[in-house]
Amino acid sequence: MTVITKITTQKKNADRFNIYIDQGKGEEYGFSVDTDILIKYKLKKGLKIDTEELRDLLYEDEIKKGFNTSLQYLSFRMRSVKEVRDYLKKKEYEDNAIEEVIKRLLEYRYLDDAEFALMFVRTRKNTTSKGVGVIKRELSQKGIPEPVIKKALKEYPLEEQVETAASFAQKKANQNKGVSSNERRNKISQQLLQKGYSWDVIEEALRNIDLKSSRDEERDALLKQANKAHKRYKKFSGLQYRNKMKQHLYGKGFPVDMIDEVLNSDFTDQ
Repeated sequence: MTVITKITTQKKNADRFNIYIDQGKGEEYGFSVDTDILIKYKLKKGLKIDTEELRDLLYEDEIKKGFNTSLQYLSFRMRSVKEVRDYLKKKEYEDNAIEEVIKRLLEYRYLDDAEFALMFVRTRKNTTSKGVGVIKRELSQKGIPEPVIKKALKEYPLEEQVETAASFAQKKANQNKGVSSNERRNKISQQLLQKGYSWDVIEEALRNIDLKSSRDEERDALLKQANKAHKRYKKFSGLQYRNKMKQHLYGKGFPVDMIDEVLNSDFTDQ
């Protein structure tokens, strides 16, 4: 049998109380409880508590602490059920208590994966250049079920995806002036693919912007790449040098006639 010998208020949290007990070996710190548990179980000095009752009140207090911990975690932003569950596990709450906390959070609508997914898609759409592929993967990692993800992604219609992808592509095109039109297009396509856009969206987005360079711009880019390649292949000579240069520059997306024109000229350091 456990006997309560003293109850004190915690210095850093007035809603929690330290319970001191005697189990036949003298007074010692036993546990702490929330105000609600203190009142429910009518805890007071001199009260005798059996093992089963002690186990029950400690379990209820674990749930109460987990609930309050979750509310604090949720105060910064919306969270998915999985995020809260993982957070409580990290805080070393018992599995049974965690599931009871999740149940209560759902009942009080502090957690709602459908609403979370909807707001997540809206935020990603409005504040990033990510495509639906990446957004879908992020939601899946947060434990959102596939049907819920599918419904939430309707918030990001095809025309808006194309608009965002085109804006991103135009920005990148303006930054990549020293390469061929073909290489610029390929690089931007790969970047959009990595951002989670489908090929249909990418092709439509690239049709909406101007990626082509003037002949003078293309030649300037070719000269820049040719000088870089020359430093790499100048140890070769004759036909071997020309073939390696030509193959390299063709791989960079430049047209053959322009490559021949540059290689037939004194292009180095132009």
